[in-house]
Amino acid sequence: MGEREVVEKTDEPRTVQSLKKDLLDGGVDGAEILLVHSSLSSLGWVCGGAQAVVEALVEVVSPGTLVMPTFSGGLSDPSRWENPPVPESWWETIRAEMPAFDTEMTPVGSVGMIPEVFRKSSKVVRSSHPTVSFAAKGPDADMITKDHPLDFPLGEDSPLARLYELDADILLLGVDYERNTSFHLGEYRAPGTEEVAQGGPIIEDGDRVWKEYKDIKYRDDKFNEIGEEFEKEKEVKIFKTGSASSKYLSLRDCVDISERWFTEFRD
Repeated sequence: MGEREVVEKTDEPRTVQSLKKDLLDGGVDGAEILLVHSSLSSLGWVCGGAQAVVEALVEVVSPGTLVMPTFSGGLSDPSRWENPPVPESWWETIRAEMPAFDTEMTPVGSVGMIPEVFRKSSKVVRSSHPTVSFAAKGPDADMITKDHPLDFPLGEDSPLARLYELDADILLLGVDYERNTSFHLGEYRAPGTEEVAQGGPIIEDGDRVWKEYKDIKYRDDKFNEIGEEFEKEKEVKIFKTGSASSKYLSLRDCVDISERWFTEFRD
């Protein structure tokens, strides 16, 4: 959607203060640790763009901890690329030459402009996984992001597992359940996972290397079905943030229901 179309569909400018008010009215003020998945374009025209959204979120969550996914899916094995696929003859060149993941330099991929601005903000720390890193700001930021394992990066030793332990909340800001990464932790915990090989460029002992690692086959195509089940059982606060429909919910509940759903699905 172009900016002209966004302006035409917006009744009044969204600002730091109006977004903050919407979030507080929606009940987000109680969040001590908040994982945010977001869409900037869904909010309507925002005065200040992604920076304004980040400032509003930081003010609402402070003095708590704000967390966002800062995924960089392009730093992955080219043999698995679909959008777009590349010729097989390119694969070895990509594996040999792709720059290594850098917590400060590597940009965010498909998760949008809000996490990209957030990761560059003052006092934000970022975990070290080449494809599924998380960024965090606040008193629990280091604990959440440190020692992110290469193998099974959304599993038991991941930032998601730390967020589960800390009883974090989730804000789906203008996005639906297909972006709810916490469902992956339940997917890991359910029996019958299918293991797959992945790879990415990292720095190891000071050198850039292509590193193979283990993961599971994800089924995020099922996440909206899990979300429908979730809303039948658990409380979800649904409210407007600008033009966007937002959902505020418990991360632990998401993981537990996802684990049960995938257990039944695989059976």
